[in-house]
Order: sequence, then C-alpha cells, then structure tokens
Amino acid sequence: MRNEYDFSEGKRGPVIPVAPDQVRLTLYLDADIINYFKENIHKAGGGNYQTLINNALHEYIEQQKESLAQLLETTMRRVIREELPVVKTPVHQSF
Repeated sequence: MRNEYDFSEGKRGPVIPVAPDQVRLTLYLDADIINYFKENIHKAGGGNYQTLINNALHEYIEQQKESLAQLLETTMRRVIREELPVVKTPVHQSF
C-alpha cells in the first residue's frame, strides 16, 4: 500500500452510470426472496441478482397482460355466443 494516494482527478458518483429509464429506490423484500435470486446468480456463475429480480418482474407483468387478454377474449366469445341467437331471430314487423 502507498502512504499517499492522489485523488485530484477523482470523480464522485457511481462507477457505472445508471440507465435513464431506471429509478433508484429502497425496497424491502423478504430474505428468502433475496436468497433465492442470489443463489440462482451463484449457480449461473455470476451476475447481478437485482437484474434477475427486475427481469422476473418484467415477466410477471407480461403474464398479467396475457392473462387479461385471454380473459377479454373469453368474455367476448361468451357474449357473442349468448347474443348471436337473439340477433338471428326474425323480427316481426306489423304494418
């Protein structure tokens, strides 16, 4: 170790710049959740467990969107099946 270090060219802040679409926040999660993601990163040979959590949340959101789309499609099909016979029934006009 040196006796003195020169920090005159040093810059404050993060070493890796944060992407403009990311937000820093404090988030409390259960220890078992964090351990699960850390273990997966360890098994994979390295990486960032926070990125893994972010990816899992993105996947969850996409699944929710797909579930909603399926629900809407199922509902529309049911309504069409129920209402179509009513439309097919001839209308009696009296003059």
